[in-house]
Amino acid sequence: MEDARILERERRQIEQIRELESEELQVEEVDDGESSEEEDDDNHHNSGGATASREFTYDTSLAALHSYLGDVDDTHNRLAFLDGGAIFNLPMFYLEGVVLFPEATLPLRVIHPHFVAAVERALIQVEVPYTIGVVRVYRNPDNGRLRFATIGTTAEIRQYRRLEDGSVNILARGQQRFRLRRRWIDIEGSTCGEIQVIQEDSPLRMPKEAVGKLAPLRTLQRQPLNYTRVKRCEGRGDYDSDTMSEESFESELSPRERRLHQSALVSHYDKVHESTSSEDDEKLEHEAEVYPGRSQLDNLSGPLQTEHGKSGGDAESDTFDKQDFRRLNSKKCDIGRLREVPRAFWPSWVYHMYDSYCLAQKAADRWKQIVRAPSMDGFVMKPDLLSFHIASKIPVSESTRQELLEIDGISYRLRREIELLESFDRIRCKTCEALIASRSDMLIMSNEGPLGAYVNRHGYVHEVMTAHKANGLAVIGTPVKEYSWFPGYAWSIAECSTCESQIGWLFTATKKKLKPKSFWGIRSSQVSDDTR
Repeated sequence: MEDARILERERRQIEQIRELESEELQVEEVDDGESSEEEDDDNHHNSGGATASREFTYDTSLAALHSYLGDVDDTHNRLAFLDGGAIFNLPMFYLEGVVLFPEATLPLRVIHPHFVAAVERALIQVEVPYTIGVVRVYRNPDNGRLRFATIGTTAEIRQYRRLEDGSVNILARGQQRFRLRRRWIDIEGSTCGEIQVIQEDSPLRMPKEAVGKLAPLRTLQRQPLNYTRVKRCEGRGDYDSDTMSEESFESELSPRERRLHQSALVSHYDKVHESTSSEDDEKLEHEAEVYPGRSQLDNLSGPLQTEHGKSGGDAESDTFDKQDFRRLNSKKCDIGRLREVPRAFWPSWVYHMYDSYCLAQKAADRWKQIVRAPSMDGFVMKPDLLSFHIASKIPVSESTRQELLEIDGISYRLRREIELLESFDRIRCKTCEALIASRSDMLIMSNEGPLGAYVNRHGYVHEVMTAHKANGLAVIGTPVKEYSWFPGYAWSIAECSTCESQIGWLFTATKKKLKPKSFWGIRSSQVSDDTR
């Protein structure tokens, strides 16, 4: 039943696409009143993020279908994830201006003979069927030579169709990151590479026991220390095999020895709290070396204090002498390790800085505030997927997105993405740094987000961010309806007026009732890294 509903929805979408494409290009003349109305509408855009106008009528699900590729057949193959660290030989695609992330869609029109051979190899290979490796290539700014990134992403071919001219249309989906070890062209002309799948880490979660049950460091000197609970909360397990557990150690102590031991621990925490510099630590260590007959407890505590803060009356019961220390030491009390215990725990805000789930919530909130659509709330409990999803859709330069792909660690990637979302404010030309658009000019024309990958009829893949307004761009030629990435819109090439670099395209509606009437597609490969 569910499959039937999906097929029915796709059928309606295809009919809508055909209806839009059957319309002739119509240039609609508007009077001053309508122009001012659209201007007022633009003023209602929230300067904090991307929005659509109040009269937005375009179905954003159409762009994600990549219908310009024509009919493609489903491979009905869904590959299980490869083991981290595993090494494979895969057919490779080297794409300029493209950074593929796990879970992202990649459309391909394969024309070059080497890449056609790579597709044929992928369709018949046994170990990892229907899988290719995708690596970004870029030009050295000094000599113009192509350079290859070392981190890429495997992609599974989900749909494909061989055409009569020998080319192949493909829809693939990113799977897992890998490191490119070496590359070559085999005897059949296929581009190949040896890749090693990256072992992704698990999301980090703040240890609630550490910040919820342990007393803050600043109050330790005023309350008895339960060292057993500290060790359990820390999750460090038992000590070395030659060191007895705290429970077995204390169980063998007499009441007097247990009192001495607990008092020594409390005194040690007092000293750590009062000493804030490494010089003090070095001084204590130096004294222990100079006076080996004196124990650390002698240095730190002196006469034992009762719970009322006064010395006891009995020297035999209250003075911690060498004989007592030797007795404790003979039962394998590793006093030196006590120095590490209070310093292993930090305030809760420190843990929040690396807690993957806290960072995921913050990133989703920032995305909602700045980009708005699509919503990231459904990914909050899956920080790894959220980090890749934001990285694949964030409207920043190609090189910055490659930087995100190369970051190991979910928390570190999320922190960098939060930083980019907060600093993102301007889109500038990579060649001349001319201002093209602002954050408030972003427009969501696809339900996958403000940035997506599209392939033209010549096989070049472009990652395009959409904006409802742009500055300093010149439109070249007349609008063309064929092979449009956005059904119902015709495209024209747009260049930077300052340096004449191709920035992207202007898309113009071919139907009177279609809104917005026009918008801009800006190539991420032509965007400067400076987003401020």
